[in-house]
Amino acid sequence: MSDHLPIRRALLSVSDKSGLVDFARALASRGVELISTGGTAASLRDAGLKVTGISDVTGFPEIMDGRVKTLHPAVHGALLALRDDPAHMAALRTHGFTPIDLVCVNLYPFQKTIARPGVTRDEAIEQIDIGGPAMIRSASKNFESVTVLTSPADYASVAEELTQTGGTSLATRSRLAASAFEHTARYDAAIAAYLAQAAPAHDATHNLFPPVLDLHFVKADELRYGENPHQPAALYRTPGRSIEGTLPGAEQLHGKELSYNNIADGSSALALVQALARSFDGAAAAVIKHNNPCGASARARSAAEAIEAAIAGDPIAAFGGILAVSVPIDEPAAEAIAAQGRFFEVLIAPGYSTAALARLQARSANLRILATAITPPAALESSSLEYKAIPGGLLAQRRDDKLSTRATIEHRAGPAADDRTIDTALFLEIVTRALLSNAVSIGAVEPSGTLRLLGAGAGQMDRLTSCRIAAEKAGAGARGAVACSDAFFPFADGPTILADAGVRAIVHPGGSKRDQDTFDLCQARGITCLTTGIRHFRH
Repeated sequence: MSDHLPIRRALLSVSDKSGLVDFARALASRGVELISTGGTAASLRDAGLKVTGISDVTGFPEIMDGRVKTLHPAVHGALLALRDDPAHMAALRTHGFTPIDLVCVNLYPFQKTIARPGVTRDEAIEQIDIGGPAMIRSASKNFESVTVLTSPADYASVAEELTQTGGTSLATRSRLAASAFEHTARYDAAIAAYLAQAAPAHDATHNLFPPVLDLHFVKADELRYGENPHQPAALYRTPGRSIEGTLPGAEQLHGKELSYNNIADGSSALALVQALARSFDGAAAAVIKHNNPCGASARARSAAEAIEAAIAGDPIAAFGGILAVSVPIDEPAAEAIAAQGRFFEVLIAPGYSTAALARLQARSANLRILATAITPPAALESSSLEYKAIPGGLLAQRRDDKLSTRATIEHRAGPAADDRTIDTALFLEIVTRALLSNAVSIGAVEPSGTLRLLGAGAGQMDRLTSCRIAAEKAGAGARGAVACSDAFFPFADGPTILADAGVRAIVHPGGSKRDQDTFDLCQARGITCLTTGIRHFRH
């Protein structure tokens, strides 16, 4: 069999009609017979192309509102017949079937449909394609003889190859078949996930954690390297739903390409300011370094004020960090970012004034400036699982999206908490949740009303050391401030360090068999002690 096979008959049936007419014209110009269905056939005829209707091929009308039209031996026999098998070719002749050499199919927009707010179950079910995947699989199985296209991005290269060689090569057909199977696999996985979530649960976690977990992502970019130069890396995005309000969906306005670490830290920064913006009015900002917030602020009166408060949390660590801001960047904010002695790898905000963007671009050719929505789409927020790869498997868990409220925080010792203390406690819980455990943070309310992080200890093997680091980072600012821990204190030694630093309130989940030791310490030292009942480990 020749490597380059000519195309004599092509079946085109697509939902996404991008580039279809030009591709069909390229086929027709080479004498290829065009076979088509429903709306695709109408589009081609409207463009002046001669089209053979699928019913003329099958001898059977399209029925059930188009649910049944290509599921016929005249189609699948024409696709699956092995061209070098005399028995197969004889079977085609016996039944009056003619081989189909090219299939151009993309599927009903199921994923786009279910991402639409308010979509009904019946609407979703009607977008489950049956004939399309069947044709794709038949053509792909027989890739030695049949060319299959599922993406408009491949039209131009195939048309060019036909012009240059008169056919498609085995390498091209093999590559396109692999892409086609990937296409149907992603499609089927999206349907399976949707139906599993919609089905009645056998138990509390059955729908959340299905027996077989199929994850499909689309490669968005190959990165220069991973965490270190010797590690290859790539960025994948979630298919079939809006990624607005995420790092993969952000628009880069300036600077060098994003690195693996930029994306990981930037995603953490964006998630933190999104959480702060949901909980507090005004402007919020966060500075992330090595996936930990070294500065954070909320309820500021302006972007500039939020930025200054966030940087003040740890000016040394902020150098070379990732800065995310919940409100658009204006000129005063740009001046704060571009001030002498300050340097950021990435800047993330919902927008930039013309003057602010010009100032930042002039400040550094390398600063990566990103624009993205601060509120993620509902479809993203409803995606409640997160994953961690381990050798030999994968861990899955529900996202840590639970936070305390004024009604759920309990007063356990010391003076009653005033509004400023409760506000600071709620703010610090959000920040501490973003720190690697063991985590302890110290924060306060500025006279202006801005909430800000003063110091944090994170990622330590013991909570005592985290307390020491947080107190050291906060310095004199710890006096009269509030401290927050991501988990209970196993002993009163950590709270003693915080008390000696001068904090006036300590917030923690509680749950230790020695909680009373911490309560007694706070009572004796005149420190307010609050418990949340919610642990926030992040490993």
